[in-house]
Amino acid sequence: MQPTISHQMMGYDRSSTMFSPDGRLLQVEYAKKAVRQGTTSLGIVCKDGVLLLADKRVIEVLIIPESIEKVFQIDDHIGASATGFLMDGRVLIERAQLLAQQNRVTYDSAIDTLSLVKEIANMKQAFTQYGGARPFGVSILFAGVDDEGPQLYVTDVTGIYFRYKATALGEAETPLKEILEKEYAEDLTIEQGIKLGINAMRKVFGKEFDIERIDGAYLKTSDRLFKKISKDYLRKLKKIQ
Repeated sequence: MQPTISHQMMGYDRSSTMFSPDGRLLQVEYAKKAVRQGTTSLGIVCKDGVLLLADKRVIEVLIIPESIEKVFQIDDHIGASATGFLMDGRVLIERAQLLAQQNRVTYDSAIDTLSLVKEIANMKQAFTQYGGARPFGVSILFAGVDDEGPQLYVTDVTGIYFRYKATALGEAETPLKEILEKEYAEDLTIEQGIKLGINAMRKVFGKEFDIERIDGAYLKTSDRLFKKISKDYLRKLKKIQ
């Protein structure tokens, strides 16, 4: 019998446009693995809004933590957090910001969250279909408040998107999702949601947990404005708990 030849040896992983014999796009699967190794982000939809929390994972002592950004403002009413290759995420975040501004200039109104998510998902999908470029190695959580209320979406590296009540991405995705599935409730307030997210991260990261590494933001349905969670508030939260 001839030895089994791996898909890698046969070259099926050299292009994102080439299907393997069993119907897989290996470059896309590799991009998914990159996301699973990225720093953690989570999002929670609450009764009065939606929030994002992310671990900045400062790996060098001399880095200024404030220079690392994991939660971004897209428009007044939309925020996002990227997990995976953040250089890919930066390009997509800036594209989303541009789309939001173009919508305001063209239609004199704020873009709805779903339309923005679809545009970014379409861009991601294009890079799995055309040769000469690799897939984006990043998944993005989009949190927004519009006429549909508070919303949370995930755009996958494949170009597909899903809407969630609460979810997590990155290296701690599985244990964080397990905690959210047990403890999430639709009547949570923003404040309770922040406490839930921080406690979940504390349980998962254990001794490595550091409140100074957490970046976060929230949007309330009352004013539909993106607001960063202050470090003072997070430190106060740590003392209470």
